[in-house]
Amino acid sequence: MTLSRIMKFITGGAEAFLGIPFIGGAYILGTGWTPLLVMFVLHLITVVIAYRDRGSIAGNILGMITSVVGVIPIVGMIMHIITAIVILIDAIIHKK
Repeated sequence: MTLSRIMKFITGGAEAFLGIPFIGGAYILGTGWTPLLVMFVLHLITVVIAYRDRGSIAGNILGMITSVVGVIPIVGMIMHIITAIVILIDAIIHKK
C-alpha cells in the first residue's frame, strides 16, 4: 500500500468524523476551528504525496476547499460528508 493511499484513508476517515451531525460540529467549535486548519494541512501534504506518486489529487483538493468552507455550520457538515465519500472512494479504487 502506498503512502498516498494511506494518507487518503486517514484524511477520508477524519473528514467522515467531522461530517457527523452535531458531534463533528461540536468538536470543531469546541476546539476553536483548529481541526479545519489541521485538515487543510493534512490535505495539502496528501496532495503533494499523491502528486509525487502520480495519483489522483482531486479529492484532497476538494478537502482543502472544504476546510475553508467548513466554518459555515450546515454547509460545512455537508461538504465534509461529500469530501469523505470522494476521498474514501479514491483510496479504495486507487490507481497508479
